[in-house]
Amino acid sequence: MSHLFPTYAKWEVEPESAKGSYLTGIDGKTYLDFTSGIGVCNLGHCHEEVKAAIEDQLSKFWHVSNLFPVGVQEKAADLLAAASGMDLVFFANSGAEANEAAIKLARKATGKTKIITFLSSFHGRTFATMSATGQDKIKHGYGPMLETFEYVPFNDIEALENQLTDDVAAVMLEVIQGEGGIHVGTKEFLQKVEALCKEKGALLIVDEIQTGIGRTGTPFAFQQFGINPDIISSAKGLANGMPVGAIAAKEALKEYFGPGSHGTTFGGNPLAMAAAIKTMEIIFNESFLQEVNEKSEYIMSALDGKLGQNMHVKDIRGKGLMIGIEMDQPVGDILSELRKDGLIVLPAGNNVIRLLPSLTCIKEDIDKAVEILEKRINFFTKVTV
Repeated sequence: MSHLFPTYAKWEVEPESAKGSYLTGIDGKTYLDFTSGIGVCNLGHCHEEVKAAIEDQLSKFWHVSNLFPVGVQEKAADLLAAASGMDLVFFANSGAEANEAAIKLARKATGKTKIITFLSSFHGRTFATMSATGQDKIKHGYGPMLETFEYVPFNDIEALENQLTDDVAAVMLEVIQGEGGIHVGTKEFLQKVEALCKEKGALLIVDEIQTGIGRTGTPFAFQQFGINPDIISSAKGLANGMPVGAIAAKEALKEYFGPGSHGTTFGGNPLAMAAAIKTMEIIFNESFLQEVNEKSEYIMSALDGKLGQNMHVKDIRGKGLMIGIEMDQPVGDILSELRKDGLIVLPAGNNVIRLLPSLTCIKEDIDKAVEILEKRINFFTKVTV
């Protein structure tokens, strides 16, 4: 018997080792991993330069607490602020913690409590971030949520205008809804959201937990939409597998997160910071991001060519290497069969196959993944017609 709570529906693949875009199970079978740990290992598994950075810090010190100035925190904050266009950074341990910090900061800075989020959004599983999430399924069984969150349909500016009153502290959104089905915000919508926030004195929080750190072909996805948020949150890809989360915010918010206002024991851990520094140094390079965009064009073209004519494929969408294949049926069984074929991918909602390959994947990896997807989806849809 396992002594773990059964909070996850475990797959049948137990990893033994992983390198780059590939994972090997304890049964000796090798899989092409197009999950990247759910968008975490953006540089692939066991990246040598990140590993070396962690080992170097490991020989110095592992933990001293945030009562000390820590040089690697300052360097990581410099890189994150420069890449995001923000001014100040707070390091936590996860995406949910980062979003908690964003929510707290927005409420304290504005003196208001109401926050508007969007249906099908996902922001985490703590009480505040679960309350912020626009999906009822993750809230079942926990009783009343925090009452200060309201939800409107994504990409529906009229619905937001009706809700965004002067008593709103912030609007919180993902520019691409990941867990909700890879739904991409329109530029017109997102720019109007920003304008409404300014008009009503609300802050704009952009959740970049999954979309950030090069995943969509720019350091952060919001940068492709011509908007300028007040706070962004980051986590997943920030340290290529080491636990870390962060918020980056504007200088005007500095006074609201002074000594004693917020804290964390392990946030900004030196080992995670060393990994984050090296990860950001590699990914935020212009030539690296250009390659991500080239790979994005390549895989989207290949998917459209192989699956675009399948009547059961409703849409292929996304940005960068964050891609959703929407089917006209649940995809759980398809994902299981794909693993048997040697390809590991994710769901996004009930009927979307989500692809999150490492940003370092090569065209041969993409060709292999598309070939497996074409074969399995075409076979499965024929059988289930």
